[in-house]
Amino acid sequence: MIENKPFYKKGWFISLAVVVVLLFALIGGFIKSANSMATSEQGVEEQLGQVQTVLQRRADLIPNLVNAVKGQQKQEKSVYSDITKARTQYYNAKNQYNNASSTSDKVNALNTQERSLNILVGSIKEAYPNLASNSNMQTLMVQLEGSENRISVERNRYNQAARAYNDKIVKFPGSMVAGMTGHKKVNYFTADSNAQNAPSVNF
Repeated sequence: MIENKPFYKKGWFISLAVVVVLLFALIGGFIKSANSMATSEQGVEEQLGQVQTVLQRRADLIPNLVNAVKGQQKQEKSVYSDITKARTQYYNAKNQYNNASSTSDKVNALNTQERSLNILVGSIKEAYPNLASNSNMQTLMVQLEGSENRISVERNRYNQAARAYNDKIVKFPGSMVAGMTGHKKVNYFTADSNAQNAPSVNF
């Protein structure tokens, strides 16, 4: 005769099974959320690299802009001083970007790079208004404006990637997973109110 197991033993096995299922579900959810954050973080880093690329393209155009103003010998010394200062700021910021350990620090460094480039281009344009009619200068300015558009597009794409990533960080239960895995919110690119205003240049 087969003896039936007591009901409390059956209940214990059912409870254990439920706990195991829930435990696997929690672990699976944790892993899925952590992997999703890691993937989104890589997307943010990739887009940040795109911003750096278009900023570098604009910086590479600067020597051509300098050559376009070389004919104005009278004002050359003062302008080159401004050029040297702005380019130094740019490359210092670039080094900060390369040495930055966090995405937010990289964003800050890129903002500094962009400000220095804007100041540099604005200074030359203000110093040499008569060169606006020069065909070479016009072509170069068109290229710089194209670079500005590329920078704007890539910054917007970065912000979109950063928004998607940050949403995962702040929403529950992602916020708990983020705290356990060390994921942190990243900064957005924001418009600098002074970035488009060329400084006053006196000669």
